[in-house]
Amino acid sequence: MIATYKFIISTLLFLFPWAVRRWLLCRLFGYHIDRSARIGLSIIIPRELIMRKGASIGHCSMCKGVDLLKMNDKSRIGNFNWISGSSAFGERVFFEHDINRKSELVLGSHSALTSRHLLDCSGSISIGDFTILAGFRSQILTHSIDLRKSRQSSGPVRIGSYCFIGTGCIILKDSSLPDYSVLGAGSLLNKKHTDNHTLYGGVPACALKKLPDDYVYFSREEGYVS
Repeated sequence: MIATYKFIISTLLFLFPWAVRRWLLCRLFGYHIDRSARIGLSIIIPRELIMRKGASIGHCSMCKGVDLLKMNDKSRIGNFNWISGSSAFGERVFFEHDINRKSELVLGSHSALTSRHLLDCSGSISIGDFTILAGFRSQILTHSIDLRKSRQSSGPVRIGSYCFIGTGCIILKDSSLPDYSVLGAGSLLNKKHTDNHTLYGGVPACALKKLPDDYVYFSREEGYVS
C-alpha cells in the first residue's frame, strides 16, 4: 500500500519543476536530497533515499522495493535502468533466514551506471568510487534458489573502486570484484576475487592478465570519461 502511494505521488510530481519536486520528495517521504542533486523523469521510491552533492538520476529509470538507495558525491544513474529489491521491513518478508540481509544499493563518489542495466537488490550491492558499469544490459543478481534447501537465498555483491565493467555482464550473489579491476564484456562473475589491477573475463570469469597501475583511468579525479 505504501509503495503504491509513493508510486502515485512520484508520478504526479512530474508536473512540478525540479526545485519544487525535490522539496516535496524530502518533505513527504523523508528523503535526503542535496540541492545540487537531480532526478529526471524517473520513478525512484526506495524506503530511504540519500543523494549527496552533484548526484544525478536520468530519465525512465525505476527504483522500487529497496530499503536504501545511497548515492555519494557526483555519482550517476543513467536512463532506462531497473533497480528492484525485497524490503526487510515489508508486510511479507522474504529471506527470513538471512538475518543480516540488507536490501540496498550504495554508489561511491563519481561512480556511474550507464543505461539499461538490471540490478536486483534483494541483498546489498556496493559499488566503489570512480567505478563504471558501462555499456548496457548488465545484470547484478543478489538472490537465487537454494536447491538443496528448496528456498530462496540472498547474498551481497561488492564491486571495488576504479573498476570498469564491460557491457552485457552478469554478476551473481556472494561475488566481488577488487579495486582497479576490469570485467570484460559478456563475462559471468560468480565468486569473490581479490587481485587488484587485473583483467577478469570469461564464463565464469577468471583472472586473464595483470594491468599496469599507471593507466590514467585508475587515477582520474572525475568520474566522467570523455
